[in-house]
Amino acid sequence: MNAFNRVSSGGLASPSPPRSPRFRPGRARSGRLQPAPQPRTLAQRITWALLSVVLRRQGLFLFAPLIYIAGMLFYMGTVSFDIVPEVRSRLSPGSVYRSPELYQNLRPYMDSDNSSDGLETVWRHPYKGGEWRPCVNKSLQGNAVAVAGYLNATLVIPNFHYHSIWRDPSKFKDIYDEDYFVNTLKNEVRVVSKLPQFMMERFGHNMSNVFNFKIKAWSPIKYYKDMVLPKLQEDRLIRISPFANRLSFDAPPAVQHLRCLANYEALRFSEPIETFAETLVSRMKEHSVINNGKYIAVHLRFEEDMVAFSCCIFDGGDEEKSDMDEARERGWRGKFTKPGRIIRPGAIRMNGKCPLTPLEVGLMLRGMGFGNNTSIYLASGKIYKSEKNMVPLLEMFPLLQTKETLASAEELAPFKNYSSRMAAIDYTVCLHSEVFVTTQGGNFPHFLMGHRRYLYGGHSKTIRPDKRKLAILFGNPKMGWKTFKRHMLGMRSHSDAKGIEIKRPNDSIYMFPCPDCMCRLNKSEDVRSSSAP
Repeated sequence: MNAFNRVSSGGLASPSPPRSPRFRPGRARSGRLQPAPQPRTLAQRITWALLSVVLRRQGLFLFAPLIYIAGMLFYMGTVSFDIVPEVRSRLSPGSVYRSPELYQNLRPYMDSDNSSDGLETVWRHPYKGGEWRPCVNKSLQGNAVAVAGYLNATLVIPNFHYHSIWRDPSKFKDIYDEDYFVNTLKNEVRVVSKLPQFMMERFGHNMSNVFNFKIKAWSPIKYYKDMVLPKLQEDRLIRISPFANRLSFDAPPAVQHLRCLANYEALRFSEPIETFAETLVSRMKEHSVINNGKYIAVHLRFEEDMVAFSCCIFDGGDEEKSDMDEARERGWRGKFTKPGRIIRPGAIRMNGKCPLTPLEVGLMLRGMGFGNNTSIYLASGKIYKSEKNMVPLLEMFPLLQTKETLASAEELAPFKNYSSRMAAIDYTVCLHSEVFVTTQGGNFPHFLMGHRRYLYGGHSKTIRPDKRKLAILFGNPKMGWKTFKRHMLGMRSHSDAKGIEIKRPNDSIYMFPCPDCMCRLNKSEDVRSSSAP
């Protein structure tokens, strides 16, 4: 018999579940007294009742959304719509130019900081394995010079493209010493300034009748042998226009050596440019007596066309927008107004593509430890809104100089209306500076970095700021001076460490002359050279 079966009063046996054990209030099985349970509140009884209904009637969950909506409608009916909640849109990172705010906050601390180490300690990176020295082998055969040598062809002095922005009609001989160029290369490549008459007669004295070979950028040297040479042999004369970047940097050693010879030895500026530029270098050193003749050169790209092309927004308001719209249409007709083109200035700034302003350059250099007694040469065209934008930079570096402050109007007159000649003057003054600062990239700073490596033992002595990081730092006007300076000194140290770099296969030989154009000067070579009679 099941122990839980009970006999009913009628004598029939029927199974039934056991009763829950019941105890008298206040007494447990052991006979010990237990505290009496607290009576439930009304809210608890209602909650338990609803829960029991839900658990027994699971279909009620189907109506839960309707119940929720009904409750919300009931609640909303009790809210007044006279008060509309304010919706604030968050500005995208980089969309606001905050550098002026940061400058105002940091200036008192900057002015009271006397710990600047300046130009004496800027380059600390050791030369591992010895310095580098130029070693262009002029007896090797093999730019346009490299191609001409490889094809055993005669090179005609090139014509420069008349750019719609620069509007400079200068010829090769106006900028470079043409005779020196020809004589330096005479044992490697035959170079002529113009074609002989009999050949011009063949083409009706019109160079446009000469076949122009359209060559894809960065083409390998093999392409010239397989495709260009047969056409040259057939026509005896061809044009390659444009030629910039038409030859791969991954070329045979003979071609690379001829490139080195042409770029670092054969090219020098014309006598008027060279003489005037050297005069400005001397004057800069005179202005830098307090720093033993050492000065900083800054390539500042904040001209109107660069600001317009970048599509960045500064704090010029409607006037700036109008100026930039006009400049874009004038220089790049329709390029920036194509249907579907979306320009995001904030994203451009955060990606490090905005040109640094004069104020930002000053902040960066002061943070890097250059005091207000540092002489700066500013290599630049006409600064956009210079009467306003140059003020903070001059406050931070009152010894700043330009071509216009170092020279008289009469001295500048022969070069004034020729942007290429003015750039050549800037190039020379920058080349001989203790520190070169590049702010926007382009051919000018890239060639300078390579040339400085060629002259200064393989080290470019160039500060290349991390503009992505700068965008973040300049966007935080509440940053303290010590924190800002720590970041800037780290950036300066990184530029020092990257000053000596070896060219990789596809790197530019004009930016990285080691090892194609230079040889390592190790300690044993130093000993041999010092002991030589």
